[in-house]
Amino acid sequence: MNLISKDFIHNIAPQLNLLNTLGGGIAQPVMRVDEREKGVIVRIAVPSVNPKNFHVVLNNNHLTVYADYRHTPEDKLVAPLFTRTLALPANLDQNRIDAVFENNELHVRIPFRNTEAQQREIDIKQR
Repeated sequence: MNLISKDFIHNIAPQLNLLNTLGGGIAQPVMRVDEREKGVIVRIAVPSVNPKNFHVVLNNNHLTVYADYRHTPEDKLVAPLFTRTLALPANLDQNRIDAVFENNELHVRIPFRNTEAQQREIDIKQR
């Protein structure tokens, strides 16, 4: 005799995860910043978090990556799972940031600015 069905477990597990998060439990993200020749890759892995729950926001030279939890996409109750904010240095091109979810990690790619194109000699005026 099976007292607990698979459907029950499937429906209750997300709520238990939510209650654990609200009760002080946290999702443990692993964040790594890798510098490459052409730019920087911010890698974030959070076990069991759906890619649709990740968000990447750029605001005034600050990049914020966070994930939230909703039992269904229509739910109005949202629980934050984690948030990380990075101050971006001036040598990164904020207009060309992109993000992709691959190999169970969120990769936020930020290329370096072309500093050679921006460098110029300033003429000195004499009076």
